[in-house]
Amino acid sequence: MMVVVVSNAPPRLRGRLAAWLVELRAGVYVGDYSTRSREMIWEQVLSGIAEGDAVMVWKAPTDQGYDFRTHGKNRRMPVDFDGLKLVSFRPETPL
Repeated sequence: MMVVVVSNAPPRLRGRLAAWLVELRAGVYVGDYSTRSREMIWEQVLSGIAEGDAVMVWKAPTDQGYDFRTHGKNRRMPVDFDGLKLVSFRPETPL
């Protein structure tokens, strides 16, 4: 199983994701694909996201039971902590 969440994504990418995955809520897509198909979908996200941001989460044989990737400008960034993938927050930028 995998989940893709996009923010500020162009309509073309949202339509492309909806062709492969079920859109549960605006920008939240779910499906169950092989590793090869998952990589192809991620490549489509990267090529179409423009100024938006995205995260993909999927079931994986890790201690956490899942793995994830992110792309785009977001305060949250993945960090490896002794083999566990955690999320760190960047400081807020002043207005």
